[in-house]
Amino acid sequence: MTDVDAADFAVVVYREDASWEAEVLPVALTGDLEGLIHALRQQPSLGGTIGLVSVGDDFFVAIRLLGEDDMVFLSDVTASVDWPLAQQVLEYLDIPVPEDEELDQVLPVGDMSIFADLGLDEMELGAISGDLELYPDEMLLSIAGRLGFAIAFERALDTVA
Repeated sequence: MTDVDAADFAVVVYREDASWEAEVLPVALTGDLEGLIHALRQQPSLGGTIGLVSVGDDFFVAIRLLGEDDMVFLSDVTASVDWPLAQQVLEYLDIPVPEDEELDQVLPVGDMSIFADLGLDEMELGAISGDLELYPDEMLLSIAGRLGFAIAFERALDTVA
């Protein structure tokens, strides 16, 4: 298993009044899907709560909680071979971990429409997560920009740098 390193982070994003807010979560949650969902549920928000997790230089996970609905997105299914969080996401989604011969390309899994109602459709999310020129933190910043909370997201990340 790969260790958590300094590039790992988890951020909770939510709306308070008319503005987006973002806060860094404990780095230990970058390896614990159940703990991450629990932490997101602790943040009250009328419009739901978003969790964004970057792990190493390999992948990201996006979670969105709206009422009783949990939407989960994993940027790269191949990460499940090496990373506990990615394995947990596949288990949560009831998707088998791919065999070695199936690991020839980066493929996202999960709820591709996780942010569709906020203006980021499935095609755009797929394009961002499939851009091999970007690191996971850069992908998440791109998503944050498209959804309108890049400033709050960057401000939160500045606290861990």
